[in-house]
Amino acid sequence: MKSSYSFGKDERLCGKRDIQELFQKGSSFYLYPFRVLWLENSAGQSRVLMSVSRRNFKRAVDRNLIKRRMREAYRLNRVADADCPPFNIAFVYTAKEILPSDKIHNSVGKALSRLKINP
Repeated sequence: MKSSYSFGKDERLCGKRDIQELFQKGSSFYLYPFRVLWLENSAGQSRVLMSVSRRNFKRAVDRNLIKRRMREAYRLNRVADADCPPFNIAFVYTAKEILPSDKIHNSVGKALSRLKINP
């Protein structure tokens, strides 16, 4: 049985065509430390892309740490966001330093609530 807190492969946005469509046709807003792009999805569930710039974080260890924190924050916050329509969402990390988990968690939660209210 799949847990409601899991974050599987089917929830990740990984198709090249879908990512290009999201960045070309999608709407966006800025909520520190993220630029959030979103596009309504015709598939059954929301899919997410996490991105951290190589220009700002040269070491892969740092980029992976930030992406891990972003995935964890999304995984814990999206359960409350279950009744909104499905979206393709990209979280692009724009801060120049590594922020603590609680700040990332709060920002992801605010971004998801904003998508729920303002699709």
